[in-house]
Amino acid sequence: MEDSTPKGPYSDSVMDHFSNPRNMGEMEDADTIGEVGNPKCGDVMKLYLKIKENVIVDAKFKTFGCGAAIATSSMATEMIKGKTIDEAREVSNDAVANALGGLPPAKMHCSVLAKEGIDAAIDEYLKKSN
Repeated sequence: MEDSTPKGPYSDSVMDHFSNPRNMGEMEDADTIGEVGNPKCGDVMKLYLKIKENVIVDAKFKTFGCGAAIATSSMATEMIKGKTIDEAREVSNDAVANALGGLPPAKMHCSVLAKEGIDAAIDEYLKKSN
């Protein structure tokens, strides 16, 4: 029997990352936390990073928002783990959306939130390191 769950404009990958988010939760010993929000829709993301020798060894998130905001946060953490700070900064919002199989135009701001979260956490880390 085929799954008849209505998913609307979302890819299977978006639905999977929404239903089974990776790396969700707080990180007690985070080296940095980036917090960003989108005042238009009310989405808020907190990104926790553990960094060793300039490499992101762990990432966790807490996102208050819609399914697409949770999915993009989940995917973003997966994409930056194991990358250097510079490599993580190169991850674009389009790359996050594409890794999820695309997002509806009205939800692209969720991938921007994820990108802003990455940048905010890295900026905070660099500020503390200098």
